[in-house]
Amino acid sequence: MGRAEARRAQKSTRTAKGKKPKKAGKTGIRRFFTWKKLLAYFVVLVALGAGACVALYLYVDVPKGNSQAKLQSNVFKDADGKVIARSGDVNRQEVSLDKIPKDVRYAVVAAENKNFYTDPGVDIKGTARGILNTVMGRGKQGGSTITQQYVKNYYLDQRQTVTRKVKELVISLKVQKEKSKDEILEGYLNTSFYGRGAYGIQAASRAYYNKDVDKLSLEEGAYLAALLQAPSQYDWTVATPAGKENAKARWNYVLDKMVEQKWLDKDKRATMQFKEPGKPPAAKGLTGQNGYLVEAAKAEMRKKLAKDGRPESDLDAGGWTITLSIDNKKQKALEKAVKDKLLDDLDPKARAVDKNVQVGGASVDPKTGKVVALYGGTDALQHWTNNATREDYQVASTFKPLIFASALENKSTTQDKVRINAGTLYDSTTERPVTGTSEHFAPENEDGYSHGMIPVQKAMNDSVNSVFAQMAIDVGLPEVKKTAVDMGMNGKVRDFVEKPAMSLGSMGNSPLHMAGVYATLAHHGKKVTPSIIKSASQNGKELSLDNPIGGDAISRNTADGVTTVLKGVVDDGTASVVQSVGRQVAGKTGTSDDNKSAWFTGYTPDLVTAIGLFGEGEGGKQVTLKGTGGNGRVNGGTYPARIWAAYTANALQGSEPEEFDLETNMSTTVPVIPGPPASSSPSAPASHSPSPSPSRPSQSPSASSSRTPSRAPSSAPPSSRPPVPPVTPSGKPSSSAPVTGGGGLQPNGSREPIRD
Repeated sequence: MGRAEARRAQKSTRTAKGKKPKKAGKTGIRRFFTWKKLLAYFVVLVALGAGACVALYLYVDVPKGNSQAKLQSNVFKDADGKVIARSGDVNRQEVSLDKIPKDVRYAVVAAENKNFYTDPGVDIKGTARGILNTVMGRGKQGGSTITQQYVKNYYLDQRQTVTRKVKELVISLKVQKEKSKDEILEGYLNTSFYGRGAYGIQAASRAYYNKDVDKLSLEEGAYLAALLQAPSQYDWTVATPAGKENAKARWNYVLDKMVEQKWLDKDKRATMQFKEPGKPPAAKGLTGQNGYLVEAAKAEMRKKLAKDGRPESDLDAGGWTITLSIDNKKQKALEKAVKDKLLDDLDPKARAVDKNVQVGGASVDPKTGKVVALYGGTDALQHWTNNATREDYQVASTFKPLIFASALENKSTTQDKVRINAGTLYDSTTERPVTGTSEHFAPENEDGYSHGMIPVQKAMNDSVNSVFAQMAIDVGLPEVKKTAVDMGMNGKVRDFVEKPAMSLGSMGNSPLHMAGVYATLAHHGKKVTPSIIKSASQNGKELSLDNPIGGDAISRNTADGVTTVLKGVVDDGTASVVQSVGRQVAGKTGTSDDNKSAWFTGYTPDLVTAIGLFGEGEGGKQVTLKGTGGNGRVNGGTYPARIWAAYTANALQGSEPEEFDLETNMSTTVPVIPGPPASSSPSAPASHSPSPSPSRPSQSPSASSSRTPSRAPSSAPPSSRPPVPPVTPSGKPSSSAPVTGGGGLQPNGSREPIRD
């Protein structure tokens, strides 16, 4: 080996000998837990946690409100503000925060979350503790803020799960950013459960103190705030002695916290005494008339909402306070009149027909259009159909005034071109075919009533079918229907068709509709659309209601002319029984085919009421009322008029009698019926009074008569009778001479009450 190579080898040997031995490296799991790596792990963990929180915050959206938390009841009150019914499955009624006294708000905050106005909306420690207890199975854990409790009530549910608690935390943070503290507090107060089935502080105020929340004192509000911790245990009525002590202790705690937060003066606090809450109020059900009143109000509300372009579901969503126009005194008077004058006469066990009697009534103030009383049946929970609003029974002769109104409004004439008014003569012969129409129609008068040529006033008094059948043709069926609808009848019912039988009231309409029609007459032609709602608000926001008094349906001259004639029906006609009221009354009786319905609709200057009796058999089948109460026929002048008279006398008791203020140029003068020429035999009646009637044809279901027996038919031909003197609006001749063949006198000279 050369010297150079030897030197290199020697150097290499020295270097190997002088080098320090290499340390042995850490092995296994220990190499992952150096201080540097632990720090790195912590930083990564924090970053991952922060990222997860950010991701969770972005992932969890604020959901729509829990539909169950939005459900509220609708509250119905009478005109005096007394709650008559509450509808809805949930006893909840939202109120705006400004309706809740500030002291009461502070009491709740003091009880549940004294730092509510300054905290970030969440309690991290409390939530973490709640999650840990849930994982370990320790049950419910408190400590949530008002914001979190509101989120749980309104957006989530009451389940005790980790997932729900995490969502609660995230949503609370978002809600805190989106809503003000006042909005959150309002939501919390309106969704919390206070016991006694009450959700929300308004329902709780009613349940414990029977008053609206804006009337609560601080002492009362403090008790409601205390209830939030343990509603069932702290309910004074059912609490154990220990529960009552705990409730008082919690009440004191609430007030002390208010002092601590400077929301309550210390000296005032010292004077406060615990006030025991009242017993739970009796459930406001829908029995008796309440159910009918509520359903009538709901029907009107739905129409109003639809008119305003709002869905009907707005009513079902709840939160409405609906005050009805029902007058307590008049409502009780109507119920009493039905009982005294009808129900007390019925004996369903003795008479099968008495089981079939249904009665409906509606009473309206014609000056305001408001419904002041309504009778829908004996009990809404036993007979679901509201007899006051049903439209399936014929209105019968109560339709005749509308034919006459149309004649006056349209300045109509008879077939002989004679202007129609109260004194116009018509042939009253029963089963006399009407002229001027291609359809054969010859209605029968009740009991063969035939008194030759009689004035319209008398025809109205005695409810003569043949006269008004002819008048309807003279006026024109389309014109008659238009007038009726303009005045308030429902023209869309199935049987309201422009045929001659329409003249006998063959269409159905409700007592409420007919009360509106006659109220239009009482209000001098201004259309009255009855309204049972005095006011309505949803969650404190008032609904703008339509005015029940509209424009002119008919002229004042027409309306007052009809009223003049209808006064005669009471003074000297089928409704004489209502004279007992002792006031000026106008009205009309009516009895439908086969006595299936009987009516009296009448009015004083300050009250309009329609009463209807309906024969309803099994399955809703329309059946006769004959034999009701052990009597024969049930005409409008019997039970309906008696109920009307008893109700009106009671309802108006104590008020000063008013007189009709009538302005009409309608003539009541009866033209002279010319006698036969001296050189010829008696002439036949005029064209609107055809001579001998044909044999009795088959009639439509509505063609039955409207009168009970009272007079024997006259056998003398109309043209052979002496001139008929002028008559007054009552139908009585202006002279002392009787009206031959039409005066309604019995053989002994006495007058028998006529019943329609």
